Amino acid sequence: QVQLVESGGGLVQAGGSLRLSCAASGRTFGGYAMGWFRQAPGKEREFVIAINWSGSNTYYADSVKGRFTISRNNAKNTVYLEMNSLNAEDTAVYYCAADRYPAVPNNYPIPGTWDYWGQGTQVTVSS
Repeated sequence: QVQLVESGGGLVQAGGSLRLSCAASGRTFGGYAMGWFRQAPGKEREFVIAINWSGSNTYYADSVKGRFTISRNNAKNTVYLEMNSLNAEDTAVYYCAADRYPAVPNNYPIPGTWDYWGQGTQVTVSS
């Protein structure tokens, strides 16, 4: 079992930056693919970004390419989401997700593909 705890959310002005962190419990964090999703009010949860166990492969939603970056520190059991050039459309609750396998799953944009979830952290971008 893996427990995920997100942090770093908050209120930021349009054009600003935030870094989210997701701390994972368990010794096998280094063997898990990790991802971030977000959910805005009244909308479905959507894929944002994902990374494989080593950090050698990353996957981005088109809406965040060039603005968001994912990284991980397996020694610290933590994955990070660096968000730049934020706009109002980025406002959402951001969720960290983990998959039991090292590679990012083929159906990674589908939330049900992922095995473990955090409780989420709110990101609000003011325009």
